[in-house]
Amino acid sequence: MGRFYPLLLLSMLILGLSSCAPLMPPPPPPPTETPLGPTVTPTATTVWFPPTPTKTPMPTATLSLTPTIDTRPQFGSLLFQDDFSTSVSWSSGRVSDGRISPGQNELSLVVTREKGYLYSLRPGVALSDFYLEINASPSICRDGDEYGLLLRVSPDMDFYRFSLSCRGEARVDRILNNAASSPQPPILSGAVPPGAPSISRLAVWAVGKELRFYANGEYLFTVLDPTIPIGIIGVFVRAATEDMVSVSFSNLKVYKPR
Repeated sequence: MGRFYPLLLLSMLILGLSSCAPLMPPPPPPPTETPLGPTVTPTATTVWFPPTPTKTPMPTATLSLTPTIDTRPQFGSLLFQDDFSTSVSWSSGRVSDGRISPGQNELSLVVTREKGYLYSLRPGVALSDFYLEINASPSICRDGDEYGLLLRVSPDMDFYRFSLSCRGEARVDRILNNAASSPQPPILSGAVPPGAPSISRLAVWAVGKELRFYANGEYLFTVLDPTIPIGIIGVFVRAATEDMVSVSFSNLKVYKPR
């Protein structure tokens, strides 16, 4: 027993020191891992009502205006006038297609033949440049029947024919070497009264190759044609059917153009 005594003392000493040492706190537990959700991929936001873009002001354009052509007839002094108080200045008489007769301050052309054609000329004064006005008063007239003016009638019977129809059309024909063409085909115009009885003031402004045509104070159209430069004037009536046509002409005035 004497051999084990030192060992027993050493063990008791170690135990005593262990009981006197301060207690160490236990280590903290490992942190609890919070599971992460799935990774979200951002998506584009749909714009249902996109904003209106700011309007960029457009540069102001500078307009270059073309001057309006003045189609009003320009005329000066009166060259002559005819009140139709006498028929001496006009060709008249009874012909196969009807009759041409003076009335009270008028000249009447009455077509009695089917699709007949009458004209009366005023000889003696050949006109080149002029402004002319005359009244035409159809009393029996319908549909395609025509009446109007003969202009620049040459000795060879070349001329321009300004026609109004009883359906409200206006036209210009050119008769050259007994053949007719239409520099201005028929057009409907509110300035031309359809049917009869009615009255229209026909007017023509002619300078050189330019001829402007009017009805009841309204401009109709312009014809450019140098073919017939000078001639006398006349009036005409044409029937489109077998029915009679009657038109009277009055109050002719011819001016110097400007």
